[in-house]
Amino acid sequence: MSGIAQVTKGGPKTFTPAEGEVITGGQVVEARDGGRIGVAGAGSVTVLGVALTDALSPEGFPGENGTDALGRPVVSAVAVPTNVAVAYGATEVKVTYAEAAKFGDKLVAAANGAVTPAADEGGVDARAIVGTCTEPGGVASGSVGLIRLA
Repeated sequence: MSGIAQVTKGGPKTFTPAEGEVITGGQVVEARDGGRIGVAGAGSVTVLGVALTDALSPEGFPGENGTDALGRPVVSAVAVPTNVAVAYGATEVKVTYAEAAKFGDKLVAAANGAVTPAADEGGVDARAIVGTCTEPGGVASGSVGLIRLA
């Protein structure tokens, strides 16, 4: 049997944001066309994990050739990142909860890269479960708390 190369072990894995996307650390992200990522929409079944860093698409830099709308050079003491590290696979991170969740609740993507408890009734597409609430006291709506990614 021939050997194989290991690609990743436990992550994070780095991705490029889709054109027009601005991603901030702590947002749930999903796969997009062309091998890029974006902020996950509510109920997404293509969630990859949680962004650990901030980034914007390479096309998102101000103006052409690093200038603003008036032609002045845009100067930054710190380079604007165009790649984002994404945590996945049983990693525990902090995210924003769109709705209150109890310790142990299964979670799905909500709007704007947040999470919300999976619905009790009507069943949930198993592909939509992104993780489990691991904040011991639960998390209030609009608060930041722990999630163990699925």
